[in-house]
Amino acid sequence: MSESLSMMAATMAWPLAIAVAWLAGEFGYRWLSLPRISSYGIAGFFMAASQGGFLAVPSGSTIPLLADFAFSLMLFELGFRINLRWLRADPWLGVTSVAEAGTTFAAVFVLAQWFGVPMIPSLLLAALAMSTSPAAVVRVVNELKSSGQVTERLLHLSAFNCVLAVVVFKMVTGYWILSSAGSLFHAAWNSLMVVAVSAGIGVLFGVAVPMLLRVCGAVGGNATVAFAIAVLLLTALTLGFSFSPLLAALVFGLVARHRRVIFSQAQNNFGALGDLLTVLLFVFVAASVEWKQVVDGAALALAVLGVRLAAKTLSTTLFARLSGITWRKGMLTGLAMTPMSVLVILLLEHSRHIDLGNFEQVAGIAAIVIILEVAGPVLTRLALMWAGEARR
Repeated sequence: MSESLSMMAATMAWPLAIAVAWLAGEFGYRWLSLPRISSYGIAGFFMAASQGGFLAVPSGSTIPLLADFAFSLMLFELGFRINLRWLRADPWLGVTSVAEAGTTFAAVFVLAQWFGVPMIPSLLLAALAMSTSPAAVVRVVNELKSSGQVTERLLHLSAFNCVLAVVVFKMVTGYWILSSAGSLFHAAWNSLMVVAVSAGIGVLFGVAVPMLLRVCGAVGGNATVAFAIAVLLLTALTLGFSFSPLLAALVFGLVARHRRVIFSQAQNNFGALGDLLTVLLFVFVAASVEWKQVVDGAALALAVLGVRLAAKTLSTTLFARLSGITWRKGMLTGLAMTPMSVLVILLLEHSRHIDLGNFEQVAGIAAIVIILEVAGPVLTRLALMWAGEARR
């Protein structure tokens, strides 16, 4: 009898957690004006087994795959919104992206070294700090139905520095393998080859899926389901061969857009499917964090967050006039780029097959995740509202 009850409890844990997190999101949104994803993260953190709750990820579970699928859907949608022709019309946007990502990397690396973090973990932490979480950005933009100069720059810069973060993270991983194992082949494979093959898979899907849709006559609103299935296949394929589903999904969306396939605007977030998977994704990320790690790494986390915010805001403000917007909108763009936690957790999950010197235990990572899980979307929401681009 007790065994049956324990099996039922294990079976009910995630459905119950998703229901509780969804309710928390609705209450937080209506009563406190919090972005829903912030409440999802808070609920997931307190329901986690490491905090004495009932939520755990059993070995062999499909939950991590579903979380990757959810994030890949958001990356696909972000890639689909990116217009590379804008870089030709406004090359300063590309300069801004490289400047803010490079400045963030350098500032966080110097800070981590000052805190006594070893060289390789410092480089990895700096690479992760470059990124802005596409999941949080896309969800807040869709929730507010935001549009305008700050919104478009936020989406494009998030996509660009997400790619830069993945590339630099893989390069540092390759350097770690080369310095520890001395294998040039494994170092190259886990850095440049993973990036190249992942992008190649994304291009292949971006060409093949629109072509298939035209043959089937499903171009338009009906393409939403086809794209969702394609993203699921892409995620499973890249994970199965230890490539990067994050980069592949982003490239898939980017190429599909330029193949002139219409993605129904009524299906932002991939409709109800995307909404459900978003709850699971943010609960999964928050449940992966332990309270003790948050407390131990609070000092480094707050320092990293402050330096990262200053670097991004300063860079976007500095190049604002050259890029055709006011300094105020440049500053708000940098403020809106605060979220980063989801990408941190998933990149670390994808690198578990590589010994990174216990990088997950570096003080500050867990604290950064949980702080930005809540504060990041809030600051993005405020920045878009202050820019006057959110539909109230």
